[in-house]
Amino acid sequence: MRRIFLKNFRIVDEASDFFGSLIIENGIIKEIIDNTNNIPDADLIIDGRAFGSSAVLMPAFIDLHAHFRDPAFPSETGFPGKETLESASLAAVAGGYTTVVCMANTSPVIDTVEKARALKARGDALGLIDLYPVLSLTKNMEGRELSGITDLSVGGVLLLSEDGRDVADDKLFLAAMGEAKRLGIPVSCHCDHGGPEADAAKAAGRPRSEWSRMEENNATERAIALGKRAGCHVHIAHVSTAEAAEMIREAKKDLSAAPGFSLSCEATPHHIGANEEDARRMGEESFGRVNPPLRSEADRQAVIAAVHDGTIDAIATDHAPHGERDKAAGSPGFTGLETAFAVCVTYLTDGVTTNSGLRRLSALMGANPARILGLRDRGRIAKGLKADLVIADTQAAVKVDPSRFKSRGLCSPFAGRELRGKIIMTLRGGRIVFEGDPIA
Repeated sequence: MRRIFLKNFRIVDEASDFFGSLIIENGIIKEIIDNTNNIPDADLIIDGRAFGSSAVLMPAFIDLHAHFRDPAFPSETGFPGKETLESASLAAVAGGYTTVVCMANTSPVIDTVEKARALKARGDALGLIDLYPVLSLTKNMEGRELSGITDLSVGGVLLLSEDGRDVADDKLFLAAMGEAKRLGIPVSCHCDHGGPEADAAKAAGRPRSEWSRMEENNATERAIALGKRAGCHVHIAHVSTAEAAEMIREAKKDLSAAPGFSLSCEATPHHIGANEEDARRMGEESFGRVNPPLRSEADRQAVIAAVHDGTIDAIATDHAPHGERDKAAGSPGFTGLETAFAVCVTYLTDGVTTNSGLRRLSALMGANPARILGLRDRGRIAKGLKADLVIADTQAAVKVDPSRFKSRGLCSPFAGRELRGKIIMTLRGGRIVFEGDPIA
């Protein structure tokens, strides 16, 4: 039996904020105690006082949306430099994440149970994170026929998605949603199928900011409508417009009107902390390109408001690393795992990390993602749960330096920016999987 004693910590999760200590046995939280007069025998003792007065002990983070580029992701330029399973897992634990959901748009596409199991086995063998592959909705993500989701049994995967595109055919999309309902798991919708209006604007050469807004808004409305017909759990990925946030807010007011239907959504750190001016600075069609695009300042503020009022349930990184040549050629996406916590502390709590602000952040990055995935053994600090934990300094000033990322993707809209909040240590099942190296 391996016992770890974490003492003298400010302990924060979605429901609690107190000073105390934890006893970990065999990777599980055994006891939560409020005094340390009697120090138990332990194989390892970690004293919170060593990390300063602004250190906190929280549940480790859960990412609903990441791209690990493994199996091999096709390079637009033919040059190497994409992420690997190992580099992405190292980036995850450096960012405080111990559970990560990986999207299916790899090469080959994760469209069968066997491919998902193989990827999970390889991820588990690294011993850094719990990796959960997503299964695509259609074979090879071509939108013609259902993928291997019909072969899935309950508990086989935790999320379905055609990430990077939507299923254009309503009948096929409804069939996929029917499988999700059978399995009791969410369908994550990328929301970029915009319909004739968006297609016409795109064909007319209108700016990406214009037609992509139509795409997101129209596709969000469509996903909600189809989800109601199917009676399944719809999860809207990376909400970025004020209109989409409002649609979700309104839809959540009367979920009982559609039996079996439920709705959740996520926002990314880059849509919380950056806007279209950052994209222009970086190059809108190169290093600043991401899907959906960085939006106006009004949209950014609307997303933050939706986070604060509970419309948005989770923070998801949409970690999407590319090599430098591919970014220069216009590949969309940013590296996000290692900066997510600092961005959220800085822009969601305004650097004030007392009481409700930090509890809310723990819900967004831990408890709520766990609920969406049906993982009842993590995301909170309670007896009997997994000792997936993170020690963070909520007041540490950091200047983001991508050259120090564990990820192979070095493109971040926050490069050079002064943020607040740093991961000190990450524990998975009571074992230290990250310690020390800062992002700045």
